Amino acid sequence: MRLFFYNGIGGILILFILSGCAGLPGNQVGEQVAPMVPGHELVDSELLNVSIRIFHPGELPQNPDERRGLSPEIREAESRFAPIHLKHTLQRTGYWGAVRVVPGDDVGAEVYVRGKIELSDGESAVLNVEVTDARNVLWFRRLYAETARSEEYYNTEPERKDAFQDLFNTIANDLAQYRNSLSRLDIEEIRNVAAIRYGYSMAPDALDNYLGMTGDGRVFVQRLPSRDDPMMERVEMVKARDDMLVDAINDYYDIYYHDLWQPYLNWRKFRQEEVSTLRKLERQALAKQLIGITSIVGAIALGIGGNYETAVRTQPLQQLMIAGGSYSLYSGFQTREESRINKDAIEELDTSFSAEAEPLVIEVDGKTIRLTGSAEQQYSKWRSMLKQIYARETGLLPTVDSGSTSAPAAKYPQP
Repeated sequence: MRLFFYNGIGGILILFILSGCAGLPGNQVGEQVAPMVPGHELVDSELLNVSIRIFHPGELPQNPDERRGLSPEIREAESRFAPIHLKHTLQRTGYWGAVRVVPGDDVGAEVYVRGKIELSDGESAVLNVEVTDARNVLWFRRLYAETARSEEYYNTEPERKDAFQDLFNTIANDLAQYRNSLSRLDIEEIRNVAAIRYGYSMAPDALDNYLGMTGDGRVFVQRLPSRDDPMMERVEMVKARDDMLVDAINDYYDIYYHDLWQPYLNWRKFRQEEVSTLRKLERQALAKQLIGITSIVGAIALGIGGNYETAVRTQPLQQLMIAGGSYSLYSGFQTREESRINKDAIEELDTSFSAEAEPLVIEVDGKTIRLTGSAEQQYSKWRSMLKQIYARETGLLPTVDSGSTSAPAAKYPQP
């Protein structure tokens, strides 16, 4: 009975030590994923423009142990870093026209990419990515997961090679594969629908009957404007101004991305090392404490499990087991103190990172735009101003607008 009791505690010890972390949501991407490139240079009529919205930062873990070293500031920075790096990854493939990061909804997008950070802790990343086109056709919605190896934090290069480059290449390849499944007519329709949707956002009354929508929400062209339609020519001029602002925003984002690169790389690299060390120390502490508890309980079992003569005979062993168990407990607590030092180091990295990742401001046409959480509002105000410009140039009265760009496009909502 005593042997069973003692071995039972040992079994619990083994279970504690061998228990591991739960797997990541989604499928792990492959290793050494090569980006797809077309077999020949694509002509302009085969290219689609891509708009990548700033990612949703997602939620930080509720568990304090899982949350250690993370912060809303870091996650906000990651919500910009990931789409900007994806933009550079897509630009190198040769499959796309203009690839831009946008701070809000882009009603004139030909291909629209949205993402959410489900998990990001320096070691692992999980992105939920959804891609649609101007027709409201869902290309795909997938979870991408990767756990970076230690060596992947070295030999990185801005715009070209991130520690999680396999993840970004996999997203780019999925986009390219779907694009390759489209016919020339599909590509032409996407471009036409995007142009008319943008025009409709400027002058909904004038372009009300050019598009139609099926019962499942797919948008299609009912009729095309004439090639020399002066209204569409003006829309194209306004769109060119809009693109200029978005390009200016992307210049800012690129500056932000390059300023962010080194501190963010260091934070992820050191946090991975710190968390790895922390887990090792916690396992050691747990093992020592459980061994100590097992020894003390075993000594007590020897003392009370037999008769008086047995208790007296085994007393030296009991004392030795209690002393050894007490030392293991003390050693375990000391190891946990070391783990607290590592926790503090992670928090210091967090503070340092947040200080280095302060957002910047940009001057565009005499307007100061602060591209932080309010960038979406600034972009919305700019789009509202474009409607006023269009109204002045065409002589049409502008629609009642509270500053949002979504109202005129609500007839053809994005999924």
